[in-house]
Amino acid sequence: MRRESETADRIAATGRWYGRGTGVGAHRSVAVDPAEETAHGLRLLRSHAGGAGPLLPARTVRAMLAIRANQLLAGGSGIHPSFVTALIDALRLGVHPAVNEYGGVGTGDLTALAQTGLALLGERPWLTPDDSPAPPPPPRADGTVPVGERSTSGGGDADRTTGELPAPVTLRAGDALALLSSNALALAQAALAGHETELLLRATHVVAALSLAAVSGSPEAYAAPVHALRPYPGPARAAAEVRRLLGLPDDPSARGENASPAAHRRIQDPYGFRAFPQVHGAALDASATLRRIVETEINCPSENPVLTPDGHLYHHGGFFAAPLALALDALNLALLKTAQLSAARLSALSRPDLTGLPAFLATGPAGSSGTMILEYTANSALAELRSSAAAPASAGHAVLSHGLEEAAGFAGQAARQTERARAAYATVLACELVSAVRALRLHPEPPAPAALTLAAATLPTGLEDRPLTADIEAATELLPRLAEL
Repeated sequence: MRRESETADRIAATGRWYGRGTGVGAHRSVAVDPAEETAHGLRLLRSHAGGAGPLLPARTVRAMLAIRANQLLAGGSGIHPSFVTALIDALRLGVHPAVNEYGGVGTGDLTALAQTGLALLGERPWLTPDDSPAPPPPPRADGTVPVGERSTSGGGDADRTTGELPAPVTLRAGDALALLSSNALALAQAALAGHETELLLRATHVVAALSLAAVSGSPEAYAAPVHALRPYPGPARAAAEVRRLLGLPDDPSARGENASPAAHRRIQDPYGFRAFPQVHGAALDASATLRRIVETEINCPSENPVLTPDGHLYHHGGFFAAPLALALDALNLALLKTAQLSAARLSALSRPDLTGLPAFLATGPAGSSGTMILEYTANSALAELRSSAAAPASAGHAVLSHGLEEAAGFAGQAARQTERARAAYATVLACELVSAVRALRLHPEPPAPAALTLAAATLPTGLEDRPLTADIEAATELLPRLAEL
């Protein structure tokens, strides 16, 4: 970064550096006096710090800071290294800038990073994890203020020195646009939502396996030879996980005729069970694609213009977040499809013809409702998930800055849709888990996989008609633990 900062100064002296020797957007051809470049950068930060809407949570903004520091360390921006030092200090000290939700359209998180830049310069306040302003550090005995001092106690969260703040950085020519030219906020939102969705997708293997056991489902749909014929990685993994969790053989036909469909009550199961590997496998593949794109983006430069290692400058569109938005949209749609199967399995668990158990798994007097309401709750959450996936964010369109920027990626919007979809999916899955565990408790010969042992020890045990909200909440909290199985 130090070498590239020096190289940037040499190249900028030739006058060909967008946003440093020129205005930005439709003002790209408006020349800036070399003596005004630093002041121009400050005006750029101030004018672009126009975000609106609610403040984002501390964890999201801190993820953004970590990603932006990492991208800058990859080289290519020409920014002064003091900005990375300040970003890392903010992470170490547990403070973050106030960043509003609205402002980015997938062509750079301009408002969020401008707000961050002004905080780094000392023009905007730092916030603590509870979103309150960070208190100013108390003065020393000699009257000086300990701003930005490094802690000597180890650097962990519990070791932070109360009152420390990052030392304000000095803005230099070219630093402003170099800081702004990134989708770090959208990437932060995508990384957090994507990671939590990954956990739910892993937990889904456990929940689906318990439901399959509860209906004495056929293992044929999960047989390894079936998935070897269509070698998609996601479906093969989904089938293998269910086999592992239930102790099923890779090839049920290897056990002889007794393992044929005649050994089960049905020749084949409803789609919620039979098509689970195909549908859920697509979600696993979509999740893996998103992870690959996020990991690529957070580890490489995206600045425009960008310096290559050989010292050349290129103006380009690498900041356009189309790959990220498309991957998020694909995950949202895939999540909807596997959630629909979860709701279908939930309905199947209430049917005596599939389970051999009482309707709605009710055990009280005639007319008891049992788990009936879970279908309604799950489908309410499913409707929310459907609304998040029904209009892919990447299908949006915008024409900005006098028509010069005539498209947008909308990755941030897609990431927020993923977070809403993930939260709704967790509820659908929790409802299925509550029903599956109840069905297995009522089963005359329940299997004993580790997942059932854990779930049964955690979920409420009463089978009488009662409010099930606490059951759903306990099941939701249990999902990350099931993912570890």
